[in-house]
Amino acid sequence: MTKAHEPELDSVAPTETTASGPGASPAPVAVAKPKAAGDAARRVWLALGNNRKTLIVTFVLSAGSVIGNSVGPWQLGLATDLLVSDSYTFPALVRQLLIVAAIYLLASGLNFLQAWLINDLVQNVGRDLREAAQAKLSRVPLKWFDTQPHGEVLSRFTNDIDNLVQNLQQVASQVMLMLMTIIGVLTMMLLISVPLAVVALVAIGISLAVSRLLSRIAQPRYVEQWRETGNLNALVEETFTGHALIRAYGARDRVDLRFAEKNSALAQASMRAQIFANLIQPTTMFVNNLAYIAVVVFGAFQVLAGSLSLGGVQAFIQYIRQMGQPISQLGSMAAQVQSALASAERVFELLDAPEMAVEPEAGAEVSRPVSGHVCFEHVGFRYRPDQPLFEDVSFEAKPGQMLAIVGPTGAGKTTLVNLLIRFYEIDSGVIRLDGKDIADLPRSELRHAMAMVLQDAWLFTGTIHDNIAYGRPEASREQVVAAAKRCHVDNFVRTLPDGYDTVLENGGGSLSQGQRQLMTIARAFLLDAPILILDEATSSVDTRTEMLIQKAMAELRQGRTSFVIAHRLSTVRDADMIIYMQDGNVRETGTHEQLMELQGGYWKLQSGIQS
Repeated sequence: MTKAHEPELDSVAPTETTASGPGASPAPVAVAKPKAAGDAARRVWLALGNNRKTLIVTFVLSAGSVIGNSVGPWQLGLATDLLVSDSYTFPALVRQLLIVAAIYLLASGLNFLQAWLINDLVQNVGRDLREAAQAKLSRVPLKWFDTQPHGEVLSRFTNDIDNLVQNLQQVASQVMLMLMTIIGVLTMMLLISVPLAVVALVAIGISLAVSRLLSRIAQPRYVEQWRETGNLNALVEETFTGHALIRAYGARDRVDLRFAEKNSALAQASMRAQIFANLIQPTTMFVNNLAYIAVVVFGAFQVLAGSLSLGGVQAFIQYIRQMGQPISQLGSMAAQVQSALASAERVFELLDAPEMAVEPEAGAEVSRPVSGHVCFEHVGFRYRPDQPLFEDVSFEAKPGQMLAIVGPTGAGKTTLVNLLIRFYEIDSGVIRLDGKDIADLPRSELRHAMAMVLQDAWLFTGTIHDNIAYGRPEASREQVVAAAKRCHVDNFVRTLPDGYDTVLENGGGSLSQGQRQLMTIARAFLLDAPILILDEATSSVDTRTEMLIQKAMAELRQGRTSFVIAHRLSTVRDADMIIYMQDGNVRETGTHEQLMELQGGYWKLQSGIQS
């Protein structure tokens, strides 16, 4: 049996994004420019500094561990001198060796404690960054989301924060210890032999200079690597979301080609970053080995000259090895630091994104009960500063009226209701709810007075009960079931094994499109808001489900001020007022009969439908 469709008023897509003209898209939103690596490092340090007590304790523990590791070789050298001296006794040697063992054991224990505290501190920083990013996403305007690839944002939220935390955890637990070790070891070297200490200082200077040079070369390449990671994630997210359409249009080869290009770009960016980063450690090791050879040679001459004891040379050789290890590790850590700073730049770029206008501290309150009287008074709005979208838009919706918003695709229908719910802020004019400027109302109170049913039926992972009660989480099971019955949801829910406790996953993929749409209507019904914003398109469901949806929507509209993005001729004829939009402006308002008599744009649209 062929499904008989009622004529549609336009061919609007499931979700409509409107700009300054048909088919236009919103202007890109300027995001804060990437910060310099130094600024990113400063902000990371400030984040760590929020817990100063832990940092101070960590510093003290690190200092104790370094002192122990620095004193150990000197004490071991004394044991060597004791072994070759005339005053040698076995008990004295054992006592000296026990002192050395106790020193190293204490140093290891202090090192473990400082590593544990640093790990706790860094994990708290990661938690705080994720919370800050989550809070930030609730404060950025809708136009920011319109211009950001979802996969790219997710990459900053997950990959970049994880990379920052992991590298910071590995570096922070060791870098303080290593720097203090170098200072402690140099101090002991200077006490034993100044000429040999100068050789060590020259080696340190060369190693640090090489590490700094290679790090500065690698840092922008790490930024490029994580940017390409975000681009690849955005493509994967887009491909996963539209996998059915990709298969239907036979576009798999094209998508695979795009993926190969993005994947290759990421591999090349990673290669460029790693090449320079991986040069740091072998270079510093080479310099340290040269310093080791120099110390052995010059130390031998000093022993022969009688200016240095054999135990002193032994201690110095241990020190040069002990100093070479942190220098080499610092060199390798430079790559981790650059990778972490590249991710930190991207995270702080997200945290610095522009936010919605700050609400007044003592703003007006929504009158209770809300009658649903809405007035647009000379409203102006634009996505791009140089291209106006709405200019001098004015109309009135009285309590309980149904307004049908019609017009060609890209006319601005969805933008109009987005302004009402303050997803976007108007540039001029006033929008009033029950006589009060909505700009003076808290967004949460304003939106609590409105229920939305969009063509894109969004369901989250959770039970059917929780999905219907999303706007009223405190609703009882009886209230949820009552709303479900009024919206024809109860019938199919009763057929499920777990009923209202059935867990939905993957956006309710186990339900049909029509069932998901009915659930979103039941959700709005349960909210019982005085104002309804409704996209009534039902072209993707079967005839019976379409009839159920139309009945549920009609039930939902009763007694509410309704703004309906209309696609059906019957909806338009039943409306108390029709708003005809074209090129981003309200061109005609009135009833169906009045607008037909005008023989304007609405009449032409209807004539095209009926012909």
